[in-house]
Amino acid sequence: MSRSLTVRRALYEAMAEEMRLENRVFLLGVEVGAYQGAYKASQGLLEEFGPERVIDTPISEYGFAGIGVGAAFAGLRPIVEFMSFNFSMQAIDHILNSAAKTYYMSGGTLTCPIVFRGPNGAAARVGAQHSQCYASWYSHCPGLKVVAPYDSVSAKGLLKSAIRDPNPVVFLENELLYGRSFPMPDLAESQELIPLDKARVLRHGKDITLVGFSLMVDVCLQAAEILAARGIEAEVIDLCALRPLDFETIRVSIEKTHALISVEGGWPQCGIGAEILARIHEEAFDEMDAPPVRITGVDVPLAYAANLEALSFPQVQHVCEAVYRTLPASFKQSNRSFLT
Repeated sequence: MSRSLTVRRALYEAMAEEMRLENRVFLLGVEVGAYQGAYKASQGLLEEFGPERVIDTPISEYGFAGIGVGAAFAGLRPIVEFMSFNFSMQAIDHILNSAAKTYYMSGGTLTCPIVFRGPNGAAARVGAQHSQCYASWYSHCPGLKVVAPYDSVSAKGLLKSAIRDPNPVVFLENELLYGRSFPMPDLAESQELIPLDKARVLRHGKDITLVGFSLMVDVCLQAAEILAARGIEAEVIDLCALRPLDFETIRVSIEKTHALISVEGGWPQCGIGAEILARIHEEAFDEMDAPPVRITGVDVPLAYAANLEALSFPQVQHVCEAVYRTLPASFKQSNRSFLT
């Protein structure tokens, strides 16, 4: 049995269930309480848990992120919501110098069980200062775990795991996915949990591997459907875990397909795709029949105009064209329908 559940509701269920199980869990951030969340992910939490555990804060990310980190050091389990991860730049000192490094600097005597969550990357016409993808920013840093859910199953399962984890977790959501509904199977509580260090294979194939995370998983899945109609079987991997990066799942896939395309909405330099391609060259070069390819957002600040915005992000067509360029010539000859 399964039900249809939006990503927004999946996030709510994860927080509510963990708050019922553990009274040390609390939520704080701008508009999380009375307004029920800027994107309504916390709708109903204030009514159930009260203002001591669902705390509306001033618009001061440096302030409330620091309060959250201090509370985590004291043994609580805060969930810090940023209205946009672009605003986390105001709090990056707390996230990196305090939350991420203190376990190491204290010799393992002080943990920081905290979740920083909120929308990441571009939405719809919110301009350059609200559209950056912070996946590579935060996954660069030791001491953090970084995850990016795609559907309702991963949103709920990863958030529950993040709240229970003793380490600081950066939880990168996507505004355009909040209202999307996905099938949600009825699972026991223990089965809902998704590890913070494992990718998911969402579609199996033998010809080429498509790797994405967050909204770009949807682009990969749509491309795989088009490719299938032309005789190309693409395997689609939802990375989920960005740090630690589950390269083993990628390796197993390319041992079968011998070709890979990475798709991400962020900028190309020092991106997640750059890391994946580097790991392939270092650890799995002999498995490749063609050079791995990365598709990224355009290397410019994002425009506000809708037409320019659409040109700045990977599209399904870009993935299909990259597949054609990547496949060996012998494969193309035997799949001429792909050319039409």
